[in-house]
Order: sequence, then C-alpha cells, then structure tokens
Amino acid sequence: MSELRSALEALAAEDVGNLGPRQQLERITELLEARNRLDAQLARSVRAAELQQAPEDDGVTSMRSWLRGHGRLSPGAAGQLVRNGRALEHLPALASAFADGAVTAEQVAVIAPVATEDRRRAARAQGVDLAEVDAILTAVAAERPLQQLARVVHHYLACLDPDGPEPDPTEERSLTLATFADGTVVLRGQLDAVGGEKLQAALEAITQADRPRGDRRTRAQQLADALVQLADNALAAGDLPLLRTVKPHVIVRIDLADLVDPATGPGAAETGFGAGISAARARWLACDGNISRVVFGPEGTPLDLGRTHRVVPPHLRRATELRDRGCVFAGCAAPTHWCDVHHLQHWIDGGDTSLENSALLCERHHTKVHHGFRVQRDPGGRWRTFRPDHSEIVIGTPLLV
Repeated sequence: MSELRSALEALAAEDVGNLGPRQQLERITELLEARNRLDAQLARSVRAAELQQAPEDDGVTSMRSWLRGHGRLSPGAAGQLVRNGRALEHLPALASAFADGAVTAEQVAVIAPVATEDRRRAARAQGVDLAEVDAILTAVAAERPLQQLARVVHHYLACLDPDGPEPDPTEERSLTLATFADGTVVLRGQLDAVGGEKLQAALEAITQADRPRGDRRTRAQQLADALVQLADNALAAGDLPLLRTVKPHVIVRIDLADLVDPATGPGAAETGFGAGISAARARWLACDGNISRVVFGPEGTPLDLGRTHRVVPPHLRRATELRDRGCVFAGCAAPTHWCDVHHLQHWIDGGDTSLENSALLCERHHTKVHHGFRVQRDPGGRWRTFRPDHSEIVIGTPLLV
C-alpha cells in the first residue's frame, strides 16, 4: 500500500497541462485501466471483510452500512460494491479480467445478477454450465459497449426462467422527489421497459417539436424542459384527478408588498409544496394565473378572502393565440398550448390586461423575458426580440443583392 501511495503522489505531481492531446488520451487510458484494477481489489477486500464479519469490529452490523458510514458512499454505491464482491466469487473469469483492468466495476455490476444464489440454482437445475456463461459474458464485457452487454445479460436471465410469471410492471417502478432549501427538486427513480418507453416517447415528441435555431441546451436540459412542458400540458388540459377537492394547479403564496416591489426578492414567495422562490419568479407565474386576495388579522387569522381574479380571461387568451399562433420569441416554434400569456407591461406595474399588452411565450422563453430579454411588437405587427444588452436577435442573414 505504501508503494501505491507513492505512485499516486507521483501521478499527482505530474504537470498534465503540458501534455499534448495524444499524450492526454494515452494517460487517461492508462488511468482508467488502473482504476479498474483498484476497483477489483476493493471488491475483493469488501467480500473478504464481509465473510469475516469485519464491520462488527467497528460496531456496525453489515458491510454495506460500514461503507456508507466509513467510506461515505451512497446507499446505492455501497450496496452495489457488496453485490459485486459476492458475484466475483462465482465468476472467476470475470474476476480475473477485472483484476487485469480489462473490465469496469460498472460492467461487473451489470453481470452480477447472473451469480445470485437463485440464478445459480436455476442454472444447475437446467444443466447450464456457469463457467461457460462466465467466459462468454467476460468476453462481451471486454469487447462490447455496456448497453450491448446489458442486453446479453438480460437475454440470458430471460432464458433461464422462460416460464416464470410476467412481473407486475408497477413493482419495477419507483420515483422519489427530493426538494432542497432553494426549491430545486431532484428526481431519482426507475421505470420498467414499457413505462420507460411511454415516457421517452412523450418527452421525445416535445423535444423534437421545440428545436429553435441556435439552441445551445444540452440533451439533458432539453429533456428536463420537455418533462416540465409535459406537466404544463397535463395541468392546462384540466383532465387530471382532483387534488383535495380542487383541480391540481401551481400554488404560490406571496405578500402584496413583495409582489408589487420590482426587486428580485429572493425567498419572498412559497409554493404549495413548500419550496421558497423569489418574488420575481412569483410575478412571472402570475402572468397567466389566478390571483386570490387574502387579508390576515394580527393573529394570523384570515379576515377577508377576496374573489379570485383571473389575470388573463379565456376570451383574451383565445384572441392572443389567434394573433400570435405560438411563442413569439425569435427562433421559437412552440405551439400555442405550450405557451403562457405574458403581459408586455406587467399588470402589477399598471399594464392593461388587453390584447395589445399580451404576448404568447413558451415556458422557457417566458423565463428569459423575466430575466432581461424583451419582446416587442412593432407597428407593422412583427414581433421583435431583444437581448438584455438591448441588441436585437435576428433570425437568418438577409440576402445581399
């Protein structure tokens, strides 16, 4: 281990910034191989420690718990490391390739289900030579992409239990939403093959329909925007089940003083699910929503519940849709049903709720307009878009003659 530490210190001392492109890639290739070899030794040691019940020495009941607490690994990473160690015991060819750096820990994790006790029992009952399976899967892992390896493993497991009951797809689905203090929501989950196909088809339809020129969003950003748009469409359609006796909708609570103050006002508003958002974002949501006035007494008791006021009535929205035919932001082709009605001069600042003061903007560009961008309709009826520095976004280059 002391030699390993010395080698790592020597690596850290190298000036990688002066290496050429080819040297950089060669160094990365060697480091990846070295990492595979280290991961193999880690999995081997974890399994040996588990067999010895070594975590008990630190007052911990399982290797998985020890890895979470002492190794600071996530529950998923700790569990997978333990499963890899167990699987490698029964897959010597894979263990050897792993120790040589030819396969990765991620590939071992894909193959590991093959070596669970029930799968090994089923293989023996059907006369399947696990050693042959081990050799084949190791060769695939060393030569083929991860996705192809996963398909081969899935095919083997399906053949191992061809007459087994078709699993309930709902048992394979899970989704958790974790909300941070700033209101950011992190999604974690998995779907079965059919459920995943449905979601991918819906997201892809929205993603491919919204590809304006000059779009610099990453693929991940495009899919995230599509997921939000999918929720927007479902909420706007009004067909979702009732939520506590009312149709589900986005709720934002904000004091009147913060609503009318032009300042950003971080943390001034609160959503229905408890996330804190800025007053600026609350004003943006108010562009195309309902506003209810509630007056509280000194004890915090509601004294007056004013009538809900629709900022943009249905007939005005229809007129705006007929005129604009979609998002008016330069280069965007989002359809009307993806759009909010934006007040060119905000209603809280005295702007009229009128056709002349309205513009259709998709969710993404509505955000842009509330963060410095501006749309303007000239006397000829043409929409123009301006950046925060007041320069105009012009689509296409005029033909010079």
